[in-house]
Amino acid sequence: MDKKTVYGLVLMGLILTVFSVISQPSAEELKKQEEKNKKELALQKEEAKKEKAEKTQDKVVSENKGARISNSISIEKGELIRLENKKMIVDFSTQGGKVAAVYLKGFETYSNYAKGDKAIKPMRLFLDGDAKNELVFPLNGKKFKTGNLKFDVKSKTKNAITFEIHPADKQAILYTYRLKEDAYDLDYAIHLEGFQGKTTPQNVQFKWETAYRLTERLFSEQRRVSTVCYKYSTNGVDNLSEVADDYSEAEDKIDWIAFKQSYFSSILRPMNGFAKEGSTFKVKNYKEGDKKYFNHLKEFTVLANLNISNTGSADVKMNWFFGPNDYKTLKSYDQNYDDILNYGWGLFRWINLYAVQPIFELFGSTGMGLGWAILLLTIVLKVVLMPIQWKMFVSSVKMKILKPEIEELNKKFPNKEDAMKKQVEMMSLYKESGASPLAGCIPMLIQMPILLAVFRFFPATFGLRQKPFLWAEDLSSYDSIWDFGVNIWPYGDHMSLFTILMAATTIVYTFINSGNMQQPQQPGMPNMKVIMYIFPVMMIFVFNNYSSGLSYYYFISTLISIIIMLLIKQFFVDETKLREKMAARKMANQTTVKKKSKFQERLEAMQAAQKQQMEMRKKK
Repeated sequence: MDKKTVYGLVLMGLILTVFSVISQPSAEELKKQEEKNKKELALQKEEAKKEKAEKTQDKVVSENKGARISNSISIEKGELIRLENKKMIVDFSTQGGKVAAVYLKGFETYSNYAKGDKAIKPMRLFLDGDAKNELVFPLNGKKFKTGNLKFDVKSKTKNAITFEIHPADKQAILYTYRLKEDAYDLDYAIHLEGFQGKTTPQNVQFKWETAYRLTERLFSEQRRVSTVCYKYSTNGVDNLSEVADDYSEAEDKIDWIAFKQSYFSSILRPMNGFAKEGSTFKVKNYKEGDKKYFNHLKEFTVLANLNISNTGSADVKMNWFFGPNDYKTLKSYDQNYDDILNYGWGLFRWINLYAVQPIFELFGSTGMGLGWAILLLTIVLKVVLMPIQWKMFVSSVKMKILKPEIEELNKKFPNKEDAMKKQVEMMSLYKESGASPLAGCIPMLIQMPILLAVFRFFPATFGLRQKPFLWAEDLSSYDSIWDFGVNIWPYGDHMSLFTILMAATTIVYTFINSGNMQQPQQPGMPNMKVIMYIFPVMMIFVFNNYSSGLSYYYFISTLISIIIMLLIKQFFVDETKLREKMAARKMANQTTVKKKSKFQERLEAMQAAQKQQMEMRKKK
């Protein structure tokens, strides 16, 4: 390690130390944080009380088949009626005839999972008061909304319920919901009757609002990837911003709309699509101080044109999905629902869908732990990429052998005006010896898409959710081995061990390769060795909150690369023989008169032109 590298690392350490000291909160900030924590604790207690009340209500609910409405819960704002199948529990409210709450069986929130009691309580996706679905249209000079109106229950069976309301004589609105036996979706039908002459078809809109609840370990990460997605009939899938507040108007007919979060989504698909005119999408972030800031993700709102032809007697049929962002589950609907998964775009998505995903699913289907599946996936990818790594290593050794001669050329042509001459001689040197500076870059570019593809794959893979491995209790979240109890900017409030191991192996890999790395000869160019050492240090801060499955993959991948490199160096590539072979080739090329390449001819022509220009300047 040279002096510049040491200076760079020491400087980096000093900068981080200064940042840590500067970022320590003041007494006033600590007081604000304490008040914030008290508010958060109060909201959590309120949430716990609500869940306890719901549990009590569930016990009270009985299957009264003789009554008109069974499994009903009386509440202030309306009456909740519960239907359930093997996959989910859905509470419907007479207030607005809406889907009031959804619980998914077989899944649980992180707070319940962390208890380790193995008692899986159905996970609430959203609760009563978090969501609304209603019709909105002008009527009698006013905006008519069904969301706050009291509906009657026209009929109810074990798996279906129909709500009705009569705004005026001979006018009716009916909502029918039907659950399937073993699925994450329900059928939803709307019937509109008696509104001819009262409102026009293009003005009848469907408004859907939802505020998801906290379900994962790291709320900030769950909130960060939440947004509204929608599929156009001709232009494919689009989405609003995942970071900032956003709003958009429809640009085409809409096939479906999804309220997506990290691992679960709600997707609404009308059989005839939503019309473009008047359809809008909106996502809004909660600000600090809002009562929903600590336990709700974002506010999703959609206003969609129902695309009906008349208001005298109109029927709209839709399908409503409430379930996990699992690739196989979404793919099974054959509606491109899987496009909401953030596997990257273009080439990166293809790599994930047709290479990484199938291999990972194959290993996961054997019943082995997913940590071992990631290990085997890494080994397979490394075996596939081994010829590329071989090429890179051989190229780096060749460049190392040529390093003294390159330095001699730099001494021979120290001036800028001799740059063309130096370039010509370097090209001749590379050609005669059979080496090329690009021979190491091209293989790196080939494997780079895979490295970037898995960066998207693991955080978006539902299968890692709440799956433990070694000290990581949840591969979809960070693997903390030390919670600080205070946030240290820019590091965080915990220490992730897989991230540290990943950074450590990257430093070792950089050190092994540093001897072959060429230094920039132009003045003012940065020292690449220092940059390559700073990069893994920065990774500690970037990856500290990321999925431990991702950090684990990069750690194993780099570790295997180190092992492969050492094996190649020890047993497969003899540097002495390679040096002799390059010397022999160089000698043979020097004794053989060969036609100059077009590239070399162009360089020489440019050199001659440059020399002529310089001579003309001197004469002036």
